[in-house]
Amino acid sequence: MQDQSPMDGARDVSTAAPTSSDGGPAASQPASAAPSFAEAFQVWAKIGIISFGGPAGQIALMHRTLVDEKRWLDEPRFLNALNFCMLLPGPEAMQLATYAGWRLHGVKGGLTAGLCFVLPGALVVLALSAIYALFGNVPLVEAAFVGIKAAVLAIVIGALLKIAQRALKRGSDWVIAAAAFVAIFALAVPFPVIILAAALFGFFRGIGTVKASDGAQGPASKTPALALSDAASANPTWSDTVTTVVVWLAVWLVPLAVLAFALGPDHVLAQIGWFFSKLAVVTFGGAYAVLAYMAQEAVQGYGWLKPGEMLDGLGLAETTPGPLILVTQFVGFLAGLRAEGGDAAWAMALAAVVVTLWATFAPCFLWIFAGAPYVERLNDAPRLKSALAGVTAAVVGVILNLSVWFTLHVLFATVGEVEVGPFRLALPDLATYDAVAVVLAAVALAAMFIAKRGVLTTLVICAGAALVWHGLQGLGVLHG
Repeated sequence: MQDQSPMDGARDVSTAAPTSSDGGPAASQPASAAPSFAEAFQVWAKIGIISFGGPAGQIALMHRTLVDEKRWLDEPRFLNALNFCMLLPGPEAMQLATYAGWRLHGVKGGLTAGLCFVLPGALVVLALSAIYALFGNVPLVEAAFVGIKAAVLAIVIGALLKIAQRALKRGSDWVIAAAAFVAIFALAVPFPVIILAAALFGFFRGIGTVKASDGAQGPASKTPALALSDAASANPTWSDTVTTVVVWLAVWLVPLAVLAFALGPDHVLAQIGWFFSKLAVVTFGGAYAVLAYMAQEAVQGYGWLKPGEMLDGLGLAETTPGPLILVTQFVGFLAGLRAEGGDAAWAMALAAVVVTLWATFAPCFLWIFAGAPYVERLNDAPRLKSALAGVTAAVVGVILNLSVWFTLHVLFATVGEVEVGPFRLALPDLATYDAVAVVLAAVALAAMFIAKRGVLTTLVICAGAALVWHGLQGLGVLHG
C-alpha cells in the first residue's frame, strides 16, 4: 500500500479535486446501475480493512472505488456529499461512506457502510489496547512508545501546517485562529465554546457573500442519473426529517440514559457515555482538533489517563485502519479497566469500549440520515460554507495548542503551570528535558518534511530507532 502524506490528517481535503486513476482530473462519467446489497457489502468491508492514512487517504480511496471504478456515484454528487460531511462534527470519511451506502440501499446500506468502515479498526484498537494494558510497563514496549510519541508530535505539526496553509486565507481567518489559540491555551475556554463562537462569526461574516462566488458547479441534479434507493429518490418532507431525528436521537441517547439511571451518574460507564456524547457534537476539524480538549478532560478532569498515555493512544490509532477518532476507544478502555479491580476490570473495560463506540458513532448516523436528503442543496447555502470556514480557522488555533501540549509532554518530564493575571500558562522544567525524545523528534521531523515519508513509515522509523537506542543502552554502549 502506498504510504500516505504525514499531513493527510487535516480535514480540508475538499479544496483539491480528486483525480482519475490516470492522474488527470476525474471526468464526470455516467454512474452505473446500483449494485446488489451483497456486492456493496464486499466493497464496504474491503474499504474498512484497508482504510489507512487518515481522512484524506480514506476519501481518496472511496473516490477511486465509488467514482472511478464502480461508478456508483458521479463526480458532482461525490463532491457535494463530501462538502456536506465537512460541515458535520465527527469523522467525515466514515460519514461519507455512510452517505454513499444510504444512497444505494437506504438506511440498511448506510448502516452497513458506516459499520464496515469503523469495526475493523475498532477490533484492532481493542487488541492493541489490551496489549498495552498488559505490557505497557515492559521496558521494551516503553522504549518503542518513546519513538511513537516523537512521531506523533511530528504528525500533529504536519497537520497544523497543512490545514493552516489552506484555511488562513483572509486576515479575519488569522484573527480567529489566534483568538482560538489564546482562548484554549491561556484562558482554558472550553473547546465547544470556541467552535460555537467561530461558527457564529463565520456565519455572520458570510451574510454579504454572493451566491455566484461560491463556484460555478451546477446542481447535481443535472448530472447523469444514478439508480437510487427508495429513501434517496424520495423528496424529503419536514415531518420525515423530524421523525428521523427523533428516532436516531432515541437510538443514541436512550440506552445511555438508561445506563446512567441504572448505575448512577457517577459510575464510570455513565461518565463515559456523557463525555463522549458531548464530544461527538463538537468534533469539528477531525481528531487532531478535539484531542487537546479530550486530553484535558480525560487526564485532568476525570483522571482516566496520564498525559503520556494519551500520546500512546494516538500512536496506536495512527497505525490502524478506520477513523483516527478511534483513539476515544483507547481512552474508554483504560478508564473502564481502572474503575474495577480483579477479573471484573476486563469486563468493565469491554463494557466501556461498547459505550464509547456507541456514544462516538451513533450520532454520525443521526447527522447523515437526517441531512442526506438535503445534500444537493448545499451549493445554495453560502452562509453555512462561511460558518465552516470560521470553524476551520479556529481549528488551526486549537491544533497549534495541541502541538504545544504534545511538545511539552514529549520533550520534558515535568510540566508545571503559572498564573499571570487571567492567563494560566503551561511551562516546562527545562532541567527535565529528555535527550532521547529530542533526538527522535528531530528524526521524525526529518523523515516527514525532508525525506517526505508518510505516517506509517515515520512511526516505524521512530519506534525502531527507539528500540535500537534501548538495546544499545542495555549493552552498555550508550548511557542516559
